[in-house]
Amino acid sequence: MSNAISALNGATWAEGIAAVTEAPMQGMITLRGPLSDAKLKKAATTVAGVDMPGAGQAHVADDRGLCWMSPDELLVLCPYDDVAANTETMQSHLGDLHSLCVDVSDARAVFDLSGPHAREVLAKLVPVDMAPDQFTPGMFRRTRMAQVPAAFWMHDSDTIRIVCFRSQAQYVFDLLTTAAQPGSAVQIF
Repeated sequence: MSNAISALNGATWAEGIAAVTEAPMQGMITLRGPLSDAKLKKAATTVAGVDMPGAGQAHVADDRGLCWMSPDELLVLCPYDDVAANTETMQSHLGDLHSLCVDVSDARAVFDLSGPHAREVLAKLVPVDMAPDQFTPGMFRRTRMAQVPAAFWMHDSDTIRIVCFRSQAQYVFDLLTTAAQPGSAVQIF
């Protein structure tokens, strides 16, 4: 069995107004179905260990969590090594409910953007109002980052976690480091 490695082998960059770090391997399971159904809620919350999020929210604690992706989709976060067992657990809770439960861990790359200018760096790249009173910790967005799809949430006021397709990891890393170049602070927030 081969060892799993992240898309950019743990790339980091901290030479500008914010730090960009590829996060360690993260277990991710796409769960689709009726989010209001009791079976689906139990499947998701049992594995993630957090409450169901509302629309546009992420409930995340360490490497476990639930992110609201759309009216019928959640991104379930868990330790990378637990994905297979957690997928089986969720499928057993789902029973005959019309749903989809798929491991997408190796199809995604994850980055942390951190520092006092993290908000400003991301605001240069996404069509989201990143003002502190408009986008707060726990909020979640699925949108475009320049030319590629991405999703993100804030862990705290200075740390943003970003998920993109693995095939676009280098492009996203380069976008973030370019937007965080030294001297590029706009001081908007």
